Amino acid sequence: MSKVLIVGSGAREHALAQTFLRSPQVDEVIVAPGNDGMAKSGITCQDIAVTELTALRDFARSQQIDLTFVGSEEPLTLGIVDVFEASGLAIFGPSKKAAQLEGSKSFTKNILKKYHIPTANAQTVISRSAAQASLELFDFPVVFKLDGLALGKGVTIINNRNDGEIYLDELYQQQSDAKLVIEEYLDGVEFSVFTLVGHNGQMTHAPLAQDHKRRFDGDKGPNTGGMGAYSPVTWISDTIRRQTINMLVEPTIKAMSSEKIPFSGVLYTGVMLTSQGPKVIEFNVRFGDPEAQVVLPQYTGDFYDLIMQLLQGNQPTTKWQEEDIYLGVVLASPGYPEAPQNGLRVPEISFPVNYAGVSLQNGHLVTKGGRVLTVVHHQKTAAVAQKQLYEALDKIDMALEFRHDIGYQAVE
Repeated sequence: MSKVLIVGSGAREHALAQTFLRSPQVDEVIVAPGNDGMAKSGITCQDIAVTELTALRDFARSQQIDLTFVGSEEPLTLGIVDVFEASGLAIFGPSKKAAQLEGSKSFTKNILKKYHIPTANAQTVISRSAAQASLELFDFPVVFKLDGLALGKGVTIINNRNDGEIYLDELYQQQSDAKLVIEEYLDGVEFSVFTLVGHNGQMTHAPLAQDHKRRFDGDKGPNTGGMGAYSPVTWISDTIRRQTINMLVEPTIKAMSSEKIPFSGVLYTGVMLTSQGPKVIEFNVRFGDPEAQVVLPQYTGDFYDLIMQLLQGNQPTTKWQEEDIYLGVVLASPGYPEAPQNGLRVPEISFPVNYAGVSLQNGHLVTKGGRVLTVVHHQKTAAVAQKQLYEALDKIDMALEFRHDIGYQAVE
């Protein structure tokens, strides 16, 4: 029997732990650092921060961990895979250099431009004057993207020149050499492709998912880490899905190999379906959150075996369900994302739950952070799943807040 270590602390890592535990080959899953909600549901947690790479490596070695799966982006961009592989430990994820696909927006834009992979036109700047000059090249609205990791909150849509001037003034007062990607605004429908990539470039693709980033109903309010998701996105045709993989995903994997930076791990391709066809919005180098919570339950095979086959350079046979729609709604603390309230009671919920920002106090879970948990339900249609889940949530007396329209495009 095998032991799996998952690196991360959120609802995504809770979903990963549950997925690995369904494997007949796995008898123990440890999440570092995990959270009190996972621990309460019987998953082992180890209090090691995701940035403590050598401590994680030493723990994996001492516990004879058979496989480490990295859930969150920060340790990947810091080079956890390089550290583990140097010690001969099996770990699934990209190298530090390959993780630049998420860690640096400008790196990604350069790759896409060099290999003619469809994406928004963009300029990268590192000064206030250069930003001002570049802004003249774009129509409004325009998109500003901070170059590094921003936990899903580094993208700002600028609707007019005055807003752009205010943003640039504040940014360059704080950091005079800030690297900023200025990008044309793409109009269309967003969806996500999750691709598991092996050591020899083998690929297998999960069902499509659609995230809901804005805080409030009707896609209003500030960007967040994600307020809910659903999968599969059945109204995106198989032709568009195949076109997306052929035009965006596979060329990127090949481009990384051509650059002598081979990619393995999870490649999350954020796609905008425009009137000119699918274009890359962004890449992440791990499962999304909350997308993981609705994608991973659809895997009906042995997930541990799937990952080990990819690590060994083999092309695996995958098994994903095709009947139901999985819908996930994020419950957040009041004040999220600007100033979430901690210490609020977390209610008991009858549907499957993946915990994130929670802590255990006096035997009860309370809020500790912005996104508290994801509730997941599946049914034959998005409309039925949505109706049943929201009817149940609306009956619960609680302080937590949530959007009431997750999956609206599928329902419409």
